[in-house]
Amino acid sequence: MNERNTLLNKIKKYDFALKELNLYLDTHPHCQRALAMFGKYRELKRACEAEYNEKFGPITAEQSCNEHHWTWIDDPWPWERR
Repeated sequence: MNERNTLLNKIKKYDFALKELNLYLDTHPHCQRALAMFGKYRELKRACEAEYNEKFGPITAEQSCNEHHWTWIDDPWPWERR
């Protein structure tokens, strides 16, 4: 598997973990272990997204960070990049 796919898979795994922890914390808002895990996975996901954006471009339009050019529309589209 190439680096791009490896980073995308990590982002997906962290996103899944965050969604599950979100649901758990909705019913257990005082669970310190779950809160700590949520913070850990949030930071891991942010780091992977930042690395992906730097190497391969934005995943979402909100991550388009060039102040002088709207990079989101540059070819290829994020899902077409290899």
